[in-house]
Amino acid sequence: MSEPTPNDVQRELIESTEGPYLVDAGPGTGKTFAVTRRYGRIVDRPDVEPEDVLLATFTRSAATEMKERIVDHSGYGLRELADAPIRTFHSHCHEILQEHGYAAPTHLGLDERITGSTRILEDELIEAERFREFFGGFRDDHPEHADFYRALSAPGEVLDLIEELASKGIFPTTDGWYRDGESHLDGDFEAFQERFDAANQPRNDGRKQSELREDLSGFGRDKAYRADAPSKSTLRGGRGTKRLDDDVARQVFYEERDGLKAFVHDVYVEYLRFALRRNYLSFSFLQLFAFVLLCEDERAREAATFEYVIVDEFQDTSEVQFKLALLLSGTENFCVVGDWKQSIYSFQYADVDNILEFEARLERFAADLNADADRVPFDSPDPTRIELRENYRSTESVIDLSERAIVTPASSGDTVGTGLDDVVALSSNAAFDNTVVEGIRHEDEHEAVLSKVQEIVGNDDYAVEGEDGEPRPPEYGDIAVFTRTRDYGRELLDVAAEYDFPVAYDGGVELFRTDPAKLLLAWLRILESDADRGWAVVLERAGYAFDEIDHALETGTYPTEPTEFRDELRELESVGAVARRVLDRYGYAGDVADVLLHTLQSVHDSTTATRGELIRHIERGVETGSTVDVRATAGDDAVTVQTIHTAKGLEYPIVVMANMNEGRFPPRSGGSSVIGYRDPVGLRQRKIYSEEGAHPHVYDNWRHDVIRRCLPREYDEERRLLYVAVTRAESHVVFAAGEDPNTFLEELPVAVEEIEPDVEPLDRGEPGDAELPFAVTAPDGPIGHSPHSLMDESVFEEAGERREAGPDHESEPETRGMDFGSRVHDFAEAYALGDDETPSNDHERRIVELLDGLSGEKHVEEPVTLPIDVDGRRVTVSGIVDLVHVTADRVEVIDYKTDATRRAQSEYKKQLSVYYHVLDEWFPEKAVETSLFYTSDGTREPIEPHSIEELRALVRSAEAESD
Repeated sequence: MSEPTPNDVQRELIESTEGPYLVDAGPGTGKTFAVTRRYGRIVDRPDVEPEDVLLATFTRSAATEMKERIVDHSGYGLRELADAPIRTFHSHCHEILQEHGYAAPTHLGLDERITGSTRILEDELIEAERFREFFGGFRDDHPEHADFYRALSAPGEVLDLIEELASKGIFPTTDGWYRDGESHLDGDFEAFQERFDAANQPRNDGRKQSELREDLSGFGRDKAYRADAPSKSTLRGGRGTKRLDDDVARQVFYEERDGLKAFVHDVYVEYLRFALRRNYLSFSFLQLFAFVLLCEDERAREAATFEYVIVDEFQDTSEVQFKLALLLSGTENFCVVGDWKQSIYSFQYADVDNILEFEARLERFAADLNADADRVPFDSPDPTRIELRENYRSTESVIDLSERAIVTPASSGDTVGTGLDDVVALSSNAAFDNTVVEGIRHEDEHEAVLSKVQEIVGNDDYAVEGEDGEPRPPEYGDIAVFTRTRDYGRELLDVAAEYDFPVAYDGGVELFRTDPAKLLLAWLRILESDADRGWAVVLERAGYAFDEIDHALETGTYPTEPTEFRDELRELESVGAVARRVLDRYGYAGDVADVLLHTLQSVHDSTTATRGELIRHIERGVETGSTVDVRATAGDDAVTVQTIHTAKGLEYPIVVMANMNEGRFPPRSGGSSVIGYRDPVGLRQRKIYSEEGAHPHVYDNWRHDVIRRCLPREYDEERRLLYVAVTRAESHVVFAAGEDPNTFLEELPVAVEEIEPDVEPLDRGEPGDAELPFAVTAPDGPIGHSPHSLMDESVFEEAGERREAGPDHESEPETRGMDFGSRVHDFAEAYALGDDETPSNDHERRIVELLDGLSGEKHVEEPVTLPIDVDGRRVTVSGIVDLVHVTADRVEVIDYKTDATRRAQSEYKKQLSVYYHVLDEWFPEKAVETSLFYTSDGTREPIEPHSIEELRALVRSAEAESD
């Protein structure tokens, strides 16, 4: 295949490397093509190295793809770019903190430190559980905030608020707020008044009341306000009044918030302290400490800056990420690439104004950062704008439809804030344009969608472009069904299963509502207290009749087989062992079982949760419908079903935009948090606890009810979601609705046909599975393993037995448990780093003797990744080496073990083998030796590593077991 030739605008981006640039890169315009060639052009200069250029991406898979494309078009290979700063913001912040961030918390007044063993917490479920644990202790320690506890709906709301404030760059110090953080919490009255006045302006040349006054006609309805709230007539004015009094803006904006700010400050700073003491950082806190470090430590900032900074998908950045990118820029060679029309992640704190108001924010943020020191080189920035206009994905008809979508009202009263003048017009490069744009509707929408898919498959009217560039009839695999919410996709999956319909689901599964999770919950309840709720589920699953179950529960006498199994479970110490035994008993294998095991073990290991608390965690997951991302496959030729959010960045020949129904797209708004932050009104409280009346009560805040009507719900992001959905299509777009089509479908230029569903059951020559073959979503990039995933964990379950000791020693377990091992490892790391640590037991004393006897360079907690090919697939095995000791002629890889026997040594060999091959590549001129250091007796056991081929076999075996 011949090398693509850049078009004129792409060439401008590739060749224009000096100075600030804003690149508007619409869908399908070859953004990655141009950005990677720009990067290659820069690093191929004789005076530039890869470490001089930061390319920030938003997913690991994007970083991997960027590296591979750069390799194809530059003088560098993958090995040379392995450590190049082509990475996500989060991973780069981690890199900065590992290198320079030990004392970063001190800049906020915190005494805690960030060490090489500080873990990054990526799992939201685990962080929620940790925060719940923290908040329980915080409530006990801070009774002065009791009124706020009474008003809150759930602790998770406070965690969400903390993460939002962190994304805005609003951080606490131990005695206040960092930089100008408090001013943001107070809000901006002038900016609010502008919105108030706009909503309060009489309409129809003064003949019709203002929109704000009309909205407040229901003021106080179904509300309980405190006595200081005005009456509706006082607030709105008398009969014939067209607008609210001007002073209402000041009345609603200004309210006493010192107590609220103090509560949020105390929770925020104490949670930072809690996380550091528990040795973990969330993604939000990674960015927080990196930002503070770069602001306050000039030497660290100078060491961390780059000659060139390129930010991909800039529409997905938060405020703090924009500022971080500026702090990392050592020059004005600052290039951001993105498309405001594809900004759909505000729930992850992406701020579309970063790109919509790029020039103004660049100037303002630079001025803020330079207010008290010269931190960034942007004195009077005048960025050059480049617009990529040629679309290589979609037909002209699809492009035209997408441009209409971005300016289509989302509800009957919606006012579209942008017009087509704000949209960079794209031109299609498609070979032909036979596009079908149509709509269908029926009350049985799921069957209607499947019927339509069957009509499309093999139909030349919906021809798509083949590999040879010529039209061909479509197949199932050419079609994707998009939904605004997860629920519809899972419902469609259930209906498809009835017809053995080839559907592949990519999205969230309510993990704790699955049958494996319900059975595991039942057995955990039985182990905890022989609970009736647990026995009822277990006996029903075993086939006992209801009267038999009632009798067993009343008498407390249970059948022999399940009671023996209960006693067997009681002998197991770890939650993981219990879960595995339960799932094995009922034949649950595969990826749903694996992700359930992983989730529960992670929660148990990373918190102080007891088994009872773990039960409550599962129960909360059942109540809330907590989801994990999985992928259900149905062969290569299958329809993909996914949410619009998961579809971003993908493309399909044919898109079916389903569930175009009122209240589903856009979704009906749910209740807002009790305490929230919003520009420009700052920190606000929706409900307030008060004892002013005869009885204590949680009251509604009347000011909040007025303010939210001055800041009406904005549907711009819903329009952008619609735009993203349409622009995934290469050739055809079909909209589907039920009985009540939404405003989008009514306003778009689409003819909607009422159809009669007629789904034909398929016989694909193979039995339908009782349970869909869910597969956990693969990690970004190559398939990922850890050394532990290659090890046989049953060895460690058996190691809990006590061994016979000599006459001078008490018997002790073969393993001392995870907590003890972690403490020994933490001590070893701190001592190797030169901290003033005193050993507290024999294990730690033996580590001191070992480390004191090593004369070379010592590298602790060294992360390593071994890439290998397994049957044509790229696989990585990643882990962390306890100690790397480097001398003039050799490298020693040492792993600490607190085991009392050598029972697990064969499994540890697998771990050491991965480390050996990585270090052997890093130090080709030195001999690499691997050993286990047993802290129980101070013995070093040399290990002969497995070969690469043997590691391939171990990967195959591990994957076979998981299947």
